[in-house]
Amino acid sequence: MNSQQPIIDFDGEAPRAHDAVIMREGDDFYLFSTGRGVSVRRSTNFQHWGSRESVLSEPPAWCEQLVPGNRGFFWAPDIAFFGGRWHLYYSVSTFGSNRSAIGLATNVTLDSQHSNYEWRDEGMVCQSHREDGWNAIDPNVLFDAQGRLWMALGSFWDGIKLRRLDEITGKLSDEDTTLHSLARRPRTPEIQGSVEAPFIVRRGEFYILFVSFDFCCRGVDSTYNIRVGRARDITGPYLDRDGTALLEGGGTLVRQSDARWRGPGHNSVFHDRNGADWLIYHAYDAENGGASRLRVEKLGWDEDGWPFVA
Repeated sequence: MNSQQPIIDFDGEAPRAHDAVIMREGDDFYLFSTGRGVSVRRSTNFQHWGSRESVLSEPPAWCEQLVPGNRGFFWAPDIAFFGGRWHLYYSVSTFGSNRSAIGLATNVTLDSQHSNYEWRDEGMVCQSHREDGWNAIDPNVLFDAQGRLWMALGSFWDGIKLRRLDEITGKLSDEDTTLHSLARRPRTPEIQGSVEAPFIVRRGEFYILFVSFDFCCRGVDSTYNIRVGRARDITGPYLDRDGTALLEGGGTLVRQSDARWRGPGHNSVFHDRNGADWLIYHAYDAENGGASRLRVEKLGWDEDGWPFVA
C-alpha cells in the first residue's frame, strides 16, 4: 500500500461493506464487516479484496436464545490480538431494539489455509435488555496506557458506554464492573439520541474517540457523519475541539456527506507499518443507487493533535 496517497483507489468497484475494520497478519490484510456470521475478505495489497466469506458458518445457539429474531446476521465487528489468539467481537441484535448482545470468537490465525485455523465460540460478552438505558452493540476493544483492556460500545438510547475487560478471558472484568458513559445526544424527535459506533485511538497523551452521528442505512438519504472528541483518561471526560463535552452532545466534525458519497460513518482506524493512519468507513454511493461501499482515506493530525481528512 502507498502511504503517500490521500485515498485508496480500488481498482474496479469498491467492496460492499458496512461497519468495517481492517487487521493485518503477516503480509495479508483482513477486512471484517457486518454480514452473515460476520463477513471477512482477504487482500495482499489493501486494494484488491477477495470474495466475501463468513467467519461463523452457523450462529452459536446462545444467539437465538438471548436475541430472538436474530438469524445469524451479525453487525459491527472489532478484532484484537492478545493472549496468543485473535479475539473477534460482534453484535447480535435486531434493528431498532436494544435487546442485544456482544459475542466473542477466537482463533490462533486469520489465515483460513493454515492447519490450525478454527474459530472457537467463546460465548456472550455482555447483553442489554429492553429496560436498560443502553444498547450492547458496536464493540471496540483496546488496551490503555497501563495495559488494561477495555471495550467501548453503544448505539442510540443513552449513548456510548465503556466497560473494563479481563485481559485473560477477553470478557467483562469482575474486578471493575463500572459502566462508564462517554458520549450521548438528546433524545428529541429529530435527533433521537443518534450517536453510535465508538472507536478509540490512543495517540500521545490523549485518547481520541470517534463516533457517528445521525442516521445510516437509508441509501442516498443517509445522514451519518463522523465526529470526534478526546480525553486524557480513557474513561473521559471527552471534549470536542470547542471544549464541549461529548456527554453534552459535542463532537468535532471529521467527515460528512459530499455530492457522491452520502452518509459516511461507522469508522475504524488502521495504522500501517509506515506510521500512516487510515480512516476506514462506509458510505452510500449516489452514482450507483445508494449502494454501501468501503471507503479508505488518509487520516492526518494537525499541530494541535486533532484528526482530519483531505
